Amino acid sequence: MLQAMRNKMHGWPSIILLGVCVFAVAFFGIEGYIMSRADTYVAKVGKHEISQQDFQGRMNELRQQLSAEQGDSFDPDAFEKPDMKLKVLDGMIDQQLLLKANEDWGVRVPDQAIRDYIAAIPAFQVNGQFDANTYRTLLAEQRKTPDMFQDDIRASLATQALPNAINASTIVTDAEIDHFLDLRMQRRDISYAVLPKPQPADGKVTDAQIEAYYKAHLADYMDPEQVSLQYIEVNGAQLKPDAAPSDADLMKRYDSEKQRFVQPEQRQVSHILVNVPANATPDQQKAALAKADKIAAEATPENFAKLAAQDSDDLGSKRQGGDLGLLQKGVTNAAFDAAMSALKKGEISKPVLTPDGYDILWLRDIRSGEAKSFAEVRDQLLAEATTGDKDRKYNEVAGKLSDTTYQNPSSLEPAAQALGLPIKTTPLFSRNGGQGIAANPKVVKAAFGNDVLAQGNNSNLVELGNDDAVVIRVAKHVPAAAKPLAQVHDEIGKTILDQRIADAAKQQADSLLARLRKGEAMAAVAASANASVKNVAGVVRVQPDLPATLRDQAFLLPHPADGKPQYAAVDMHDGSYALLAVDKVQGADLSKVPPGQRDTLRQQMTQAYGAVATEELIKSLRSSTEIKIAKDRM
Repeated sequence: MLQAMRNKMHGWPSIILLGVCVFAVAFFGIEGYIMSRADTYVAKVGKHEISQQDFQGRMNELRQQLSAEQGDSFDPDAFEKPDMKLKVLDGMIDQQLLLKANEDWGVRVPDQAIRDYIAAIPAFQVNGQFDANTYRTLLAEQRKTPDMFQDDIRASLATQALPNAINASTIVTDAEIDHFLDLRMQRRDISYAVLPKPQPADGKVTDAQIEAYYKAHLADYMDPEQVSLQYIEVNGAQLKPDAAPSDADLMKRYDSEKQRFVQPEQRQVSHILVNVPANATPDQQKAALAKADKIAAEATPENFAKLAAQDSDDLGSKRQGGDLGLLQKGVTNAAFDAAMSALKKGEISKPVLTPDGYDILWLRDIRSGEAKSFAEVRDQLLAEATTGDKDRKYNEVAGKLSDTTYQNPSSLEPAAQALGLPIKTTPLFSRNGGQGIAANPKVVKAAFGNDVLAQGNNSNLVELGNDDAVVIRVAKHVPAAAKPLAQVHDEIGKTILDQRIADAAKQQADSLLARLRKGEAMAAVAASANASVKNVAGVVRVQPDLPATLRDQAFLLPHPADGKPQYAAVDMHDGSYALLAVDKVQGADLSKVPPGQRDTLRQQMTQAYGAVATEELIKSLRSSTEIKIAKDRM
């Protein structure tokens, strides 16, 4: 193509145009062929991409958390619904918006805050104290390094930084508290009369009326669909354990995992922090270093605690004279670790630049690492080995059950014979569940699922607990069917009559309410319906001796105007109605509210207002940020 153009074009303008074309093809066109890129993100927030891996990781974390909290009532299929996926993704988007705002506005999480947070996690504590060996072991089980976990904690705390700052800056005035208390503690004087149920205009129900109602409401008179099940259960507690490991086996395990039982060297450290602001200017950095140099030059073991209380910017430790307790390598950041490891007992370091600023360290003591003997940890090793063997046994049998029932989808017999497990049955039960395993929502859902009920296959492995699972199949299916009219004849007759009474009661109440609003006395109006009036003074919003429907309606009515009560007809939800009058409204006596109650309310209102402000902030960040969501990749 370029040669053809050359043959037809002459002169320097043609040469320039041709050169531009060659350049464009060479440096842009070719890139389009060799640099093609397929997007894989689930969402893109500004320039940040939320990957499918991150999204699935968050889904798995929430799935495990809810499973642990809800137990047998947990429904794993809920996480497959688009609404749930979008809700989780929205949360991740909100977190990313807050992280970007932190970056833009210079908000950061100090390393000390991360250390304090990790040290307070009960899972990492032994006898109420942070235990580094437990910390590393649990992280290893999760396939995480301390740096990875600290990054997770930093990100988690970072998403709370702005909301916490908003809460801290939220002001709830005394007037707002007074207004809330006045509404909450308001008292109302009321009068009410519960009306007797009237007789319906027509008290006879014919067979034709009953039959017509039956046909119109057939869905209300159905016997539910039911199934009974065959099932094979694998219960870890009922499996025969293998032989207990010998001391030789335990010793071999001890030798291979000896590092687990070594208490690492710990160093007792105090520090003085000179903070360096985020995005600090060169002059600010120089000023911070000069201050740190001055403190380091003055510091001695004798006055270190006093200088820390006086000059340290670490609010968490300055009250303790800068004491950070016993630390070990890997718990703090790399710069702090290196400086701590280089010191000898009693030495004070020069200023060390860390992510929080300039740190001055005083190494007060060193505790050498110690290894526990085999005798000290034998029982622990035995318990771990026994538990591990039980888990392996359960996983092995459950896996074989799953495989065998999948390979023979139309029967449980092959699996029962291969594993030596009995086939059990359940009584008939509906979609509302039944007894035994039929009380488990997972079993009910599987039993009435298309694959098991309609296709007649064995189910997948249904987990009843941590080491308890079943495979089910339908033994008997009873479709839903309408109850015979003769069986429900009297019930329908009563329903029709009750509806007529309810209609008459409403009509009567509306008529009496109209008379009240025209000015007739309540006592006279109530008496005309053979009802008596009850007067209750000082009704509050929580009053157990008053029907809830009356109490709630009493606080929905407007204040009495010009000395005239406010009236309403109230459905008592039992087929009867009541006439209600609000005669007087009294404000709260705020002098009787204890200071502690006001303080608690102020905290609650601050959190509520802060949450609303945080939502508004996130809405603002969303409106100013380009957000793309790929629903097909969720």
